[in-house]
Amino acid sequence: MEDMLLFGNLAGNIRPPLAPRKYRERLLTLNDLTDKQLRSRYRFGRQSIQRITDIVRDDITHPTQRSHALSAEMQVLVALRFFASGSFMQVIGDTVGIDKSTVSRCVNKVSKALASKSDQYIKWPSEQRKRDIKQGFYDNGGFPGVIGCIDGTHVRIAAPSSDEPSFVNRKGFHSINVQAICDNEGKFTNIVARWPGSVHDSHIMRCSQISEHLEQAHKCVEDGLILGDSGYACRSFLMTPYIRPTEPYHERFNTAHTRTRCCIERTFGWWKKRFYCLHAELRLQPEKVCTLIMACAVLHNLAIEMREPMEDPDDEIQMFWNISKDFQGPDEGRVVRDHIARTFFA
Repeated sequence: MEDMLLFGNLAGNIRPPLAPRKYRERLLTLNDLTDKQLRSRYRFGRQSIQRITDIVRDDITHPTQRSHALSAEMQVLVALRFFASGSFMQVIGDTVGIDKSTVSRCVNKVSKALASKSDQYIKWPSEQRKRDIKQGFYDNGGFPGVIGCIDGTHVRIAAPSSDEPSFVNRKGFHSINVQAICDNEGKFTNIVARWPGSVHDSHIMRCSQISEHLEQAHKCVEDGLILGDSGYACRSFLMTPYIRPTEPYHERFNTAHTRTRCCIERTFGWWKKRFYCLHAELRLQPEKVCTLIMACAVLHNLAIEMREPMEDPDDEIQMFWNISKDFQGPDEGRVVRDHIARTFFA
């Protein structure tokens, strides 16, 4: 009787054999598509995708290949597909042949890896580069001495669970307010992506490291100017348009200012067209959205560096200028603006 009870207990503890794991067929491939087909899906050609993979490989490669771990190339393709389409992760997972949670992990890992490289690919220009940028901006818009154009753009996000009201911008939707400065080629030379949508552009500028750097490094007009719209305060290094022009040369100043400053608007257009996720609503936590924005900024600069085609006729622009060093100090923006207007547009 005791033997039968013992046998029964042992039998009750025996687990049935596990069913074999089933892995989906992964439909993502790099070799079966032409460069044109790759660009339509991922916004980059074959060589560019391989270079991006090499940049982040050490940060995203799995230590083992257990459970059919995704290769670095596959993770980059999944992330690029999300950046380019802005689609639901479930849809991308079904298209590629992986689970939604895997898509999320790929996007997060690749975004963090690219964002961590931002200092290498989003850099303030050197003195030699500044001369080329001044020439380019002058040829393009007729405004002298410009080394960058600044503006803000809103990236729409789903309503966050924490501090939701601060993310509602003036247009009534939730967003991250992104400040960027670009050069004459449309490359980002500085970007700040960490402020809720309700924060004003001028406040972001005042609190940014680039503002502190310019206040300390900008000693005279020859050091270069950045152009911003009337939402910013006019500073010795930041030229804004005349709100109420009273002289004909004020009007000409404003016209050249607008023609030159439109570079940043065009850059935002390129950026959001290439990475549609920035144009659609991102359904991620604000911290992850900020990381993703920085990753897309790095990819934008890489795309320009690698000459990835973009449908825009105005991609070739190139000046040199010289102006007196009469005006110095961070609080003389209006004096500098009047001097430039009288000297170049009177």
